[in-house]
Amino acid sequence: MARILVVDDARFMRLQCTKVLREAGHEVAEAENGAEAVERYEEWKPQLVLMDVTMPVMDGIEAVKAIKEKDPDARIVMVSAIGQQAMVMSAIEAGALDFVLKPFAPQLLLEAVNKALASAG
Repeated sequence: MARILVVDDARFMRLQCTKVLREAGHEVAEAENGAEAVERYEEWKPQLVLMDVTMPVMDGIEAVKAIKEKDPDARIVMVSAIGQQAMVMSAIEAGALDFVLKPFAPQLLLEAVNKALASAG
């Protein structure tokens, strides 16, 4: 299947996403902030990034911009809590393909992942 980088400062959310994705057959790596995500992206070259919006060190929007600057074809889906719609719109404008609201149903996460993977970078 696909190589997916899960980025969230909450360990519980990373574990939840990773479990759903691995059960669907994907290979998963994790990062706990935007700066680490940019580093891991360059090292690991995932086909998709699931990115939290609000994180310490570097937030998700800055990380999207940094990744897209290095790889304009990067596929990124934002995962955000309800009430962060303005930030999600900023992320979409920065180049994210889609967003999933937390807490999410596993099926909704997989639908967003499949849709993003099917898109032409």
